[in-house]
Amino acid sequence: MSPASLSTAGVLLITVPAVVFGGVTLLRFLMRNVPGYLDNPARRRLWRAGHAHAGVLVLFSLVAMPYVDQAALPDPVKTLVRLLIVAAPILMPLGFFLSVARPSDTEPNRLIGLTFLGGASLAAGTLTLGVGLL
Repeated sequence: MSPASLSTAGVLLITVPAVVFGGVTLLRFLMRNVPGYLDNPARRRLWRAGHAHAGVLVLFSLVAMPYVDQAALPDPVKTLVRLLIVAAPILMPLGFFLSVARPSDTEPNRLIGLTFLGGASLAAGTLTLGVGLL
């Protein structure tokens, strides 16, 4: 792997404990019947979605890094692809979590837009990478 992809993979691996911590926190909320979580279906669903997306997208991003190095793309475009793919596991979970950050939130606020931004980032990065691999 290129040094840029190795560095990116290193950053992604460092985020794994944060995903684990998030899972432990959600488990603690369930076990201790924390107010504002079990009694708030919107918050419970969005936080569960945030945790799941974080874990899956971090793994996906790690898997994509060696492919970025193999793509027939100019180096600046490879850098952009890395950035776009890595932005998704940051933006999407943030949107899920922050859109119902307060225990009293029963509807997502405007920060849910971060999930769409993360999805667009992932789509653009993977589409560009796929074209570069063909």
